[in-house]
Amino acid sequence: MDKSISVLIIDDHPIITSAYESALESFVTQNTEYNFKITSIYSLDEAQFLLDNSSFIESLDLVFLDMRLPASSDGKLFSGEDLGKLIREKKPTVKIIVSTTFNDNYRLHNILQSLNPEGFLVKNDINPKELLSAIENILTGSPYYSKTVLNLLRYQVGSDIYLDDVDRKMLYELSIGAKLKDLSDLLPLSIAGIEKRRRNLKKIFGISGAEDRELVKIAREKGFL
Repeated sequence: MDKSISVLIIDDHPIITSAYESALESFVTQNTEYNFKITSIYSLDEAQFLLDNSSFIESLDLVFLDMRLPASSDGKLFSGEDLGKLIREKKPTVKIIVSTTFNDNYRLHNILQSLNPEGFLVKNDINPKELLSAIENILTGSPYYSKTVLNLLRYQVGSDIYLDDVDRKMLYELSIGAKLKDLSDLLPLSIAGIEKRRRNLKKIFGISGAEDRELVKIAREKGFL
């Protein structure tokens, strides 16, 4: 019996997109009962357009999702993580394979908490064999983490190390030049609440007393921007 799978690939690097497409084609060669309908896109704006189509969402089975994507032009989505949350909201049963260039345990832990992806790949681990293993495991109901993710997750991370949507929105606005006095118009917080959040972020990132630009720099290095 033919197993038809609708696949969405979202990555702004055509070489990575082609690698996913080739892996899916190789999988079909080895598993002829499968048939993949592949849609490849390169930006959050394109993703938003597709996700407004209810019939597309209903048919969607599998998503390859890059974490480091430029923010959408309307400022609603700041990264692939935000898009993953939106996809989960619209169709909770969809299977998501996350890919990232980051190998910071702090960042990986956040992605796991917010998306709980069925697959989690660090791009440096990606090769044809790795991709085929990921696809096979996930389609048969087993999660798949690449070796770098597994190695990093051996280190214990505190459960309080997590940035919510407001934290990430604050970091984004600071990164594009917003001043503290402007944030009360951009965030659902009072000035006092914003100050408290900012102090907490600096404490989390280990930069107590530093300027906002240093906070933005460290957040970007750790993959939150």
